[in-house]
Amino acid sequence: MMTRLTVTLFGAGLLFASACADEKQAQAQTAPVVEDTASSTPEPSTTGPSTPVIPSNEDDWRDIDLENTLYITTVYGTFIIEMAPEFAPNHVAQIKTLARQKFYDDITFHRVIDGFMNQTGDPKGDGTGDSSLPNIQAEFTFRRASDMVVSVFGKELSTDGEVDTGFYKSFPIATKPIIQTMLTKDGKVEAWGLHCKGTTSMARGGSDINSGNSQFFLMRGEYTSLNQNYSIWGMTVWGRENLTRIQVGEIGTTPNFIPDTMLSMRVAADVPEADRIPVQVLKIDSDAFKNYMESLRSSSGKLPKACDVVVPSRLKP
Repeated sequence: MMTRLTVTLFGAGLLFASACADEKQAQAQTAPVVEDTASSTPEPSTTGPSTPVIPSNEDDWRDIDLENTLYITTVYGTFIIEMAPEFAPNHVAQIKTLARQKFYDDITFHRVIDGFMNQTGDPKGDGTGDSSLPNIQAEFTFRRASDMVVSVFGKELSTDGEVDTGFYKSFPIATKPIIQTMLTKDGKVEAWGLHCKGTTSMARGGSDINSGNSQFFLMRGEYTSLNQNYSIWGMTVWGRENLTRIQVGEIGTTPNFIPDTMLSMRVAADVPEADRIPVQVLKIDSDAFKNYMESLRSSSGKLPKACDVVVPSRLKP
């Protein structure tokens, strides 16, 4: 059976890898492969990120949609993932179906590459496994309407030329200028998520872009070559600082590797109210977010790029 790959990096053209390489090679030129892990099960922590104190009003914060939020519990705490059905509706639907089947419970982070990503979701634990559900068509980009509020504060070069960058909700994105909606038949422009630290994206098998199924990865750092080539469906809004604590290694490659495990994965709406973690995220169209961005401006007057910014989150008072 074909080994399922998460990522293939791009040089002059798109390169597809069919086997694991060592960590340094994977970071430089090949795609990481998913692997299974095992771990003990102490009570997960709900400690969140160290967010700077931001002068704000209560109206500057939003509750996240429980139906489109995941709780991934690990020995390092709970990762809370805000999902993006606006970007990848079919991927979000499949992930939620599998979470509700408890498919992901006790599945390992079977391929973890430092500075890159934590890959999981393989029930076989050897890089070849999937669920019994059908594969999903690629959702690498989405169509953005003018009423889809994005906080734009930068630009970057893409395969489509220069595009705007900023945030939609908690998600770093790139988007063609919204003024171009006047030129399109559907009144929308192309946009896509960015593979920054905290992004959750779908693994796929080799060169088949429509082979996403159950395996996915959580980014440990930025990887621009994945943009527009893998389907982003979520962003870590809580527990982000623990993403780099997942044990680094690869099943079948790293000697004596004992991988970490997802103890459970649940849709937040299915969790009893008393057990929910009341996380809020700063609204990106608020004055508080604008002031926050200004506080990040360098002495030379430059704002950081999107992958170097984290939309603040907090526990609801």
